[in-house]
Amino acid sequence: MNASAMPPIDTMAEAIYAAHCATFSEGPPAASPTGFTSDEPVHRAAKQACAQLGFIDIDAECLAMAWQAQTVRLGGFDAAAWPSTAIDFGLAPWPRSQGFAACPRQLGLYAVLPDAAWVARMAKAGVPTLQLRYKSTDADAIRREVDAAVAAVRGTASLLFINDHWQAAIDAGAYGVHLGQEDLDALAPEQLAVLRASGVRLGISTHGYAEMLRADAVSPSYIAMGAVFPTTLKRMATAPQGLARLNAYARLLRGHSLVAIGGIDAERMPAVLQSGVGSVAVVRAITGAADPEAAALALQDVLRSHLI
Repeated sequence: MNASAMPPIDTMAEAIYAAHCATFSEGPPAASPTGFTSDEPVHRAAKQACAQLGFIDIDAECLAMAWQAQTVRLGGFDAAAWPSTAIDFGLAPWPRSQGFAACPRQLGLYAVLPDAAWVARMAKAGVPTLQLRYKSTDADAIRREVDAAVAAVRGTASLLFINDHWQAAIDAGAYGVHLGQEDLDALAPEQLAVLRASGVRLGISTHGYAEMLRADAVSPSYIAMGAVFPTTLKRMATAPQGLARLNAYARLLRGHSLVAIGGIDAERMPAVLQSGVGSVAVVRAITGAADPEAAALALQDVLRSHLI
């Protein structure tokens, strides 16, 4: 494409910002790009605009690369066309032969729970998807808790994912494993191969475009996106993503089973489900409720009535 035929970089950046500032106005404060990896005018304009829209540098870089690829593919620059096509982000087409075992596209209500006793309660309450997020450095205690959680869902319809402790999950015969980005990056290639060969399902947390592309590269069973809203459960490295970003992420990752997480309750759930995700993960909406079983039932009623 002839760069000389393009509008000036600042003009394109201003056009992108003007076209999308209302959509992404709920995001974090504007920032400045730290550098450019390409001299292509569209790339530089898009990164400049996306940084101004509040995207962190690594995510602005992903968007800039995608906007450049989109411009080449379409044969022209379009400030209004927010990139959402997998090929422009370098994502592999579906179906994929080397991915992790599939899980349902609609995992439904997904309860993240602190111990096996909570897993047993929510399995009995009929919550379809559960995660054991057991925090301990005691290997024996971890194995006991994972074994107990797997036993608790046996004979129920609940699908159980184990957070972090992937080897214990495989040994216990858990349905799936959930990993954060740091946990994923810490896996050696041979460990990832063992995890995939075991047949266990894999879910991965993401907090923006760069992490979504990293997760997509291993073709997991589902991708979790968040935190959608502010949460006090743990200190987050990134600001809340908001509904506009969730919608954009879900459009890009529509080939995956998708889970939204972070600060979601019954009131916020309908708007979250409009993004097209097939699951909503909750923590305190259940564990902090006066009647957790009643809360789980109410959340499932909301989810079923709004799930696309």
